[in-house]
Amino acid sequence: MRKRSVKSKRDYNPENKTSLVWTMCSTPGCGREQQIDSASSGLICSSCTMRKCLGLMSESEINRLFSVGQNKSKSPFPRGWKWMKEFVDARGNVYHKGVEQPDLKGTLQATDVAAIKAKQKLNKEKRAVAENKKLLKMAAEKKEMKKAIDKQKDFLNHDTK
Repeated sequence: MRKRSVKSKRDYNPENKTSLVWTMCSTPGCGREQQIDSASSGLICSSCTMRKCLGLMSESEINRLFSVGQNKSKSPFPRGWKWMKEFVDARGNVYHKGVEQPDLKGTLQATDVAAIKAKQKLNKEKRAVAENKKLLKMAAEKKEMKKAIDKQKDFLNHDTK
C-alpha cells in the first residue's frame, strides 16, 4: 500500500480552484503551463530549472554526473587480481592476495592476463551450455507432465481411448 504524501500544510480543496492559477513558465521560449497558487509571482518549470543548473556546470562535471566514458576500469590489473593467491604485474611487483611483497620483486615472471581472460570466457560458455541443457530438460519434463494431466482429465471426462 502506498503512503499518501502531503503537498502543503495548509488545507487544499481540489474542487475549489479559485486559489490556483494556470501560469506559463517565465523562461523565454518554453511555454509550459502549470498550476500555481494565486499568491505566487511567477513560475519557472522543472525542465528550465534543470537546464539552468546544467548550464552552470563544467563539461567534466556533467560527464561525471551522467557517467559518460566511465566504462574503463581504474586498475590496470584484471578483475579479481586481489583475490588471487599470487599475482605478478608487468613491472615485476608480486602480490599475495592483494598485498604487495616487495622482497619478491622481480623474482617471478608476470602473470599471463590473456590466459586468465580466455579461461574465464571458456568457463562462462560452459555455464551457458549447462544452463541451456537444464532448461531443455525442465521443458521436456513439463511437457510430459502436461500429457499426463491431459490423460487424467480425459479419464475423468469418461473419454477413454
